[in-house]
Amino acid sequence: MRLFIFARHAESAANTAQLLNSDPAHRVGLTRHGQQQARLLGEQLAHLQLNAAVCSRFLRTRQTIELALANRRIPLRVDADLDEVDAGAFEGAPITAYWAWTEQHRPGDRFPGGESLDGASQRYTAAVRRLLGRREQATLIVCHELALRSILAAAGTTPRRHGQAEVANAIPYLIDEQALRRALDRLQTSRPPQDRHEDAAA
Repeated sequence: MRLFIFARHAESAANTAQLLNSDPAHRVGLTRHGQQQARLLGEQLAHLQLNAAVCSRFLRTRQTIELALANRRIPLRVDADLDEVDAGAFEGAPITAYWAWTEQHRPGDRFPGGESLDGASQRYTAAVRRLLGRREQATLIVCHELALRSILAAAGTTPRRHGQAEVANAIPYLIDEQALRRALDRLQTSRPPQDRHEDAAA
């Protein structure tokens, strides 16, 4: 049985500052606490025989994987389709400005100078399709909150708190191949989740 271990990256400097970082060219790394979270993720996965690892183009996802897998020789692949939603003109702005904009617009509306939530969801769907097309038995995928929440919701495994979906930093979520194929089917016919998310600031 193939296994896919998804995790949101560990805490980043932008996360603690509550500022948007949706451009991978702006390299925002992990905080000291985030580094500890990434190492703890590695400890949680130490018993698993991983064959591959995947991250987005953002520094925070790569650092999370590198710290989690520090003593293991596992091939790492970068998939730009797992990137955070491109919030365009909101890059570097307070997360509250991003929330205010999303509450007043539809998922198909593009951020000024960026992409739409629907567009990001299409990318995430393509990334899942690519994962399923490969042959590794166990893959670790470190991405962003919106991408991960979308995938977990489609697979029917999203953790919830106070009635809303919540995906914590550097926590592993295990999904088998059957569940991920089910998620792909749902992603291809659904819109992205609409409740607030924080990861553009993480």
